[in-house]
Amino acid sequence: MDKLSKLKTILKKMDSVLVAYSGGADSTFLLKSALDTLGGKVLAVTAASATYPRSELILARETARKLGARHKIIKTDEFKDKRFIANSLTRCYYCKNELFGKLKKIAARHKIRFVVDASNLSDKNDFRPGTQARMESGVRSPLEEVGFTKEDIRRESKKLGLSTWDKPAQACLASRVPYGTRLLPHTLTRISRAEDILRGFGFKQSRLRHYNGLCRIEVIKSDIPELIRKRRFVVGRLKKLGYSYITVDLEGYRTGSMNPVLPKRKVRYPLRKNGVNEVIK
Repeated sequence: MDKLSKLKTILKKMDSVLVAYSGGADSTFLLKSALDTLGGKVLAVTAASATYPRSELILARETARKLGARHKIIKTDEFKDKRFIANSLTRCYYCKNELFGKLKKIAARHKIRFVVDASNLSDKNDFRPGTQARMESGVRSPLEEVGFTKEDIRRESKKLGLSTWDKPAQACLASRVPYGTRLLPHTLTRISRAEDILRGFGFKQSRLRHYNGLCRIEVIKSDIPELIRKRRFVVGRLKKLGYSYITVDLEGYRTGSMNPVLPKRKVRYPLRKNGVNEVIK
């Protein structure tokens, strides 16, 4: 049995699912597979917050509509948690804990049996404290269970005719800020606007890493010469956002580029009834 058939078998056994839907390639593929398998027993839910670019929210809503999915947009309140704002190594844990907690309540209200997210096998290659929150919340990850990688998802999405098959990877805007630097909504809004500017100049896959008055731009290595050619225009736009120094990362775009500075030690999570949960990094 191929991976797609196995995925549909798992979804069929679940009977009804709430899909944590971001509008990206992974969650769109999962939503489409769930709709094809379960029809009306699927609800897609997207979280709106300062950590999520508004442009992505609009795209998620439009893509869900085109798929014919029931779609709900909710507001999450991670900025009410001082531990999230502190931006420690476990920041992602608190953010996901807030999200999954709300999704579980919505699923219960709608009598939906499972909450699922689009985590996949490729995600295991990165540092993701949110995985701990997912496990504690009982959220299932069917793509990971079946063994789907990012490459598998893009290939199957293209076969299905999904417009998201080659959509650039997105990540929480908080991931652009160094660990230990306090997170504020207006900082993430500033980053989002800066990345919109980069996309406007034609850099489809890009990141802007924020260091207060300095920013570090990541684009695909082959796009670096083009970025240098357009530097005068890029610098002018970004300085208007308040960046005094604009730098280019010569290593190019890569996920988790803030993580090499992670200390080689145990990362501890909040105390649970069954003791301390911890992962080794």
